[in-house]
Amino acid sequence: MTKFGKSYGTRAEFEFRMARFMEADEAINEINNQNGTSYAGHNFTSDWTEEEFKRILSYKEVENEYTGDFEEKYLATNDLAAEVDWRDSAVTPVKDQGNCGSCWAFSSTGALEGAHAVATGELLSLAEQQLVDCAGITYGNMGCNGGRQGNAFRYAKEHALVQEADYAYTATGGKCSFDETKAVVGATGFTKVPKKDPAQLKAAIALQPVSVTVQANKPAFHYYTGGIVTEGCGGWHLDHAVLAVGYGSENGQEYYIVKNSWTATWGENGYIRIGIEDGIGVCGIQKSSLYPQV
Repeated sequence: MTKFGKSYGTRAEFEFRMARFMEADEAINEINNQNGTSYAGHNFTSDWTEEEFKRILSYKEVENEYTGDFEEKYLATNDLAAEVDWRDSAVTPVKDQGNCGSCWAFSSTGALEGAHAVATGELLSLAEQQLVDCAGITYGNMGCNGGRQGNAFRYAKEHALVQEADYAYTATGGKCSFDETKAVVGATGFTKVPKKDPAQLKAAIALQPVSVTVQANKPAFHYYTGGIVTEGCGGWHLDHAVLAVGYGSENGQEYYIVKNSWTATWGENGYIRIGIEDGIGVCGIQKSSLYPQV
């Protein structure tokens, strides 16, 4: 309560939240005992119910994805750098999506911010709220009730995004009201990373930050506090959009560096390191990845 500034109006509410906290505590201990590591710990979600947590897991997976706007491209992988980290040059500070299922918008702006920074040397913070309000049903998204990064890039191909300072984030859906004269970054195209291929995802990340999708509804992801996650987060049911901003290795274990949108108090200052393995990858990270051109 002290660390995250929480307070409860009644004794009953306190007891209810304490019970959720103790459930989280049990899950955290189980994760750490099973893995022999200590990458799980308490954070601002420790007193949440599962229903509350589901509100911020907002990627919408569909059986038959529309691919008309996408090109799947294989990249050369024979000369990849041992490690890549875009955080110092092409990544904005960690943001907060709040109690709004808009992870798809944050992943998309992050990829567009990164692409623009790599292309021009200029790092701009783009407006997630524009996507939440304007890239709606027409593009297959539902604002705070979820969406997909590909649909956001389709919107950005038709309507460039303004900066966050010109269209403030509210964590609620609203009427589309951006000023087109202030638009700064749009997409000219977008590329899908071949599935289940870690070398291809690393090659894409070497070009620019990449929009990726993971399964985040497991305690191993909920309560991540640091280290490399190598198991326990599923992967077959994608539900959360994030941004891969680099990769590296530690003690022989390769990992992706992934930016989340749950404030810098979560994980490693807002980031998670996800282990690299073949197939769909840890948390399913190699199942659905794409990046825009600007």
